[in-house]
Amino acid sequence: MNEAFHFLAWSWNVTAAKSYATGRKPIGRLAPEVWRGYLSAILIEDARIEAVGLSLPLIAVPIPNAGPFIIDGWHRIARALRNGVPKLQVVLLTAEEEYTCRIHGYDKVPAVRIR
Repeated sequence: MNEAFHFLAWSWNVTAAKSYATGRKPIGRLAPEVWRGYLSAILIEDARIEAVGLSLPLIAVPIPNAGPFIIDGWHRIARALRNGVPKLQVVLLTAEEEYTCRIHGYDKVPAVRIR
């Protein structure tokens, strides 16, 4: 089964994103504090926060006309904030990879089943 990340009207296939990111060197480090405001809009399982490790890089994608957005690693961000970790590594997918991973959002619309 594929893992997916949903945010507002957007969804991405995280399983596919992880396959692109595997073995790729992180582009840098980001401050979890900058992303704190998004946590209230993302489903975070409290029990998972302490269970996740912080060594795996986050995965970000470039959003058309907006900039990069995290699609994998929100529990790591929550843990970093809770534990006072100032920076986390991040891998940024290309625009082409983002489009391939995107299930719907922007110019991709969800499939509609008509009965």
